[in-house]
Amino acid sequence: MSERVSLFGGRFLDLSATLVMGILNVTSDSFYQASRTPNVDDALRRALQMADEGADIIDIGAESTRPGSLGVDELTELAALIPIVRALREERPSMPISVDTRHALAAAAAIDAGADIVNDVSALKLPGEAVRMKDLIASSGAAYVLMHTTGTPDVMQKSAQYTDLLSELMEFFASSVLMMTQAGVRREQIIIDPGLGFGKRAEDNLTIMANLDAFESLGLPMLIGASRKGFIGAVQGDDSRDSPSERLEGTLALSALSALAGVNIVRVHDVKPNRRVVDMVMAVKRRRM
Repeated sequence: MSERVSLFGGRFLDLSATLVMGILNVTSDSFYQASRTPNVDDALRRALQMADEGADIIDIGAESTRPGSLGVDELTELAALIPIVRALREERPSMPISVDTRHALAAAAAIDAGADIVNDVSALKLPGEAVRMKDLIASSGAAYVLMHTTGTPDVMQKSAQYTDLLSELMEFFASSVLMMTQAGVRREQIIIDPGLGFGKRAEDNLTIMANLDAFESLGLPMLIGASRKGFIGAVQGDDSRDSPSERLEGTLALSALSALAGVNIVRVHDVKPNRRVVDMVMAVKRRRM
């Protein structure tokens, strides 16, 4: 696996250490209320704060994909997404910017506005969108996060059943990467994400976290997005079962496990504490004999 992912303008992601991706939700209904910044000025302030706290990438989303959500129309997504992408690119010309979108139209507009990475939670399963998205990634050269899920957010938890979870994930990534490369996408553009919380039961998410090394054979960079998700609450119990605001400690534990296992990117709501955790793990790993 290459130790870098190319971005636009000659920039790149250095994968020699685990990177921290900060979540910026320009929505009013994301599952973690404290992450919502629907106002452009507030969103820009939050993005700059995360950058100053050590975020390596800012991931901007204008459509909630929490379990049960119905999504938004493309024009609504564009109206929320593009101004903050453009504003952040102007303020931080070298900051890697990712856009969390399932739609090729929004992804294309975001790339034009300054985004480098398309973080797509659709698993290339949306009718019509899959072809458009593959063509866009191939023609633009943008980096692409390929995530696994079992369906759209409104129904994905109803289909969370596996005979052999890890084997099915590996089969999905192998076939999806092949499909993308046949469409002209270079392997070097692709980052994989096993999709914690997307069509997964709590035990499935824990199995993935316990077997992160299983994905190494794919030879592709990996992103883990565990931040404040429901399975953390299921493990911790008490207040955290129903409250994302009580799941920071569990998130930090999973970020530490991810960094220790060599995961390339952790996607988090709370940059500063996760940055500290990742840096400490990397410092220890560098002393291995």
